[in-house]
Amino acid sequence: MNKIIVFGGAGQLGTCLKTLAAEQAFVNIIFPEEAMSDIREMDCLKLAFEKIRPAYVINCAAYTAVDKAEDELDLVREVNRDGAANLARMCKSYGAVLIHISTDFVFEGNIPKLLSETDRANPLSVYGLTKLEGEQAIAAQMQEFYILRTSWLYSEYGNNFAKTMLNLGRTRDELRVIADQVGTPTYAMDLASAIFHIIASEKQAYGIYHFSNEGVTSWYDFAKAIFDISGMRTKVLPIPGTEYPTKAARPAYSVMDKTKFKNTFNLEVPYWRDSLKICLEKLASN
Repeated sequence: MNKIIVFGGAGQLGTCLKTLAAEQAFVNIIFPEEAMSDIREMDCLKLAFEKIRPAYVINCAAYTAVDKAEDELDLVREVNRDGAANLARMCKSYGAVLIHISTDFVFEGNIPKLLSETDRANPLSVYGLTKLEGEQAIAAQMQEFYILRTSWLYSEYGNNFAKTMLNLGRTRDELRVIADQVGTPTYAMDLASAIFHIIASEKQAYGIYHFSNEGVTSWYDFAKAIFDISGMRTKVLPIPGTEYPTKAARPAYSVMDKTKFKNTFNLEVPYWRDSLKICLEKLASN
């Protein structure tokens, strides 16, 4: 198997990739140590690429603190735009394929329709803007890339909405959750599996793809499902987003069309609630 290098391996998706790689006994996937993993530093990247000489590079590294990003444009851009550009340059120099993770936040999300890869991107936040700039920087540097836009990522690892709801539900009888932002939760283990599926396919169908779990829901219904499946009696009340203002604006409707991905890679995408049940069962067993 060709060598794979993962940047951002300590994050939620990176940990899922590491877990899945161990389960499937991958031996040629490398999660570089900190000295070789800062995508902002070309010297670090040169050291990693020269030592490993990967055929595939998976970039999970990103600045993802959406609200905090509104006050740290320069730092966010340094990671999400310039870091992506650095990886693209190195991949081109070493003949590697880049698999880069992006987000539904590149869209304004003001129209209730399935979003395709060709729909106009118009981000509402610094986070969304810099992730779009990262996409554009990659496309300007090379052709051999897969950009995977995903949404509402959660898993057994890291900090995410599902784990936050479970923690809050243990100490509160009632929670108020936004009901007028609609999208699709994505189990990070499903995204990790999809990434490995792309590599195993050995296809050269490069470009931008949308990947999330199937289905449509709101944050309110997502929270309700978490408690229902977990058997917790926490009461969830639906509220409009105006009652929970945030520094960064979010897309009101960001359900992505996965047709291109499914047709290209012949992969069935799990329904969001089915994957949520799997995740919650794993969390309960731990």
